[in-house]
Amino acid sequence: MYWANFLHFYQPPAQKEFWVKKISNESYRVLVRGLLENPQAKLTLNINAVLTEFFERYGGQDIIDGLRTLAERGQIEFTASAKYHPFLPLIPDSEIRRQIELNTETNRHYFGDVYQPKGFFPPEMGYSRKVADVVRDMGYQWIIIDELAYSGKMNEVKWDTLYTLHGANDFFVFFRERDTSFRILSAEVGVSVFSAGMLVKLLGERLQSNEYLLTAMDGETFGHHRPGLDTLLFEMYNVPELKSVTLSELPQMIKHRQSVDPLSSSWALMKKDLEQKTPFSRWFDESNPIHTMQWKLTDMAIAGMSALPADHPEYHRVRIALDRAIHSDQYWWASASPWWSIEMIEGGAKELNDVIQINPMSSAADKATAQQLYHDIVFTAFEWQRTDKISERIKASDEDVTQRITKEVPHIDKAEFDGMIRSLDKQMLTAAKNKEYERAAQLRDRITELESKREQITGQS
Repeated sequence: MYWANFLHFYQPPAQKEFWVKKISNESYRVLVRGLLENPQAKLTLNINAVLTEFFERYGGQDIIDGLRTLAERGQIEFTASAKYHPFLPLIPDSEIRRQIELNTETNRHYFGDVYQPKGFFPPEMGYSRKVADVVRDMGYQWIIIDELAYSGKMNEVKWDTLYTLHGANDFFVFFRERDTSFRILSAEVGVSVFSAGMLVKLLGERLQSNEYLLTAMDGETFGHHRPGLDTLLFEMYNVPELKSVTLSELPQMIKHRQSVDPLSSSWALMKKDLEQKTPFSRWFDESNPIHTMQWKLTDMAIAGMSALPADHPEYHRVRIALDRAIHSDQYWWASASPWWSIEMIEGGAKELNDVIQINPMSSAADKATAQQLYHDIVFTAFEWQRTDKISERIKASDEDVTQRITKEVPHIDKAEFDGMIRSLDKQMLTAAKNKEYERAAQLRDRITELESKREQITGQS
């Protein structure tokens, strides 16, 4: 069986230096080191170029160098993406193209000629046919999107078949296997445990087939969001029945083809989104007044940019400000489904308002409207928090329910629990020895959760 694993590295444009350094130590460096130590492990990697710039700025040149070495060794392949992580289905074609070009220009500057992406990762796996057409027209050979985009239902993708875009047989559509990806990324969090041995049990007879497993997750999951999960990742790379390949290598191994016209989707897509025909609800929900105001401000900023002549002395300043301002995070954190951050909402609205205020083509009325929208966005966000509106929206959200693993977890015996606990215990002691006390405490808490789960399932402490 072939395993094509995809990881996404990203930090928002306004991310603080502290968090970039912390996540670099807990995740990015750990993953680079693990790949260098496991030459049989392959990975398809997206890194949005805004993060590559952060690495240079905040002492992460070793991460850049490590990724370049891995690419030269053929262990990783880079994908193309959009530099500042905008939600592509909701912005104009011209902005999509610019963000992709910026991403390529910046990453090629840091990684050199080894940065030659064949495929494309749309931020948040935000997919629409418009996005696919732009990406294909720019010369890319494939795009990766979520399994639910195939038909709106789980377990309908055939894993012995590769899919091409309807009307464009030279362009592949790769679907990430949602269930297994969720199982891995949710491992060792108390309610769910997972191990390489359990993966073998889960895949069963598939391991002996000519099928492929395509998993896709945020890179930060390994070591930062889930301390110790990086160990599981490299245990999986040592399962002999799983042959590690990059996504671009799959067409050499899998010969069956089928045309498909995927649904508009994202990797946060839920069944209710499909039922209500709101596939992008976490970035634009018409019933959410904050979203409505955010997009009015966004559209104003983009329209104002279109009106500014390219030879104007202020063009470059306004252009760069807009590039940064349309990142997807502000809309996601305004959804309250269940994610919520006033800091992210205010910061995003301020950046968009600033674009309009510094644009010489903005009229006095434009500037006043933008300023009022900024105030209304912030006021509404605080009002929601004061009046418990956030709790109501989170309660109404079924994300926690629908993102649960849908299949029964394979049996876990005491020996398997003990192995996971020993591994985490070793990492905890190493972290404490290195004076990484916060990480050691996180690992200690994971051990406590696993011990509790072991007792609950096996009846043994």
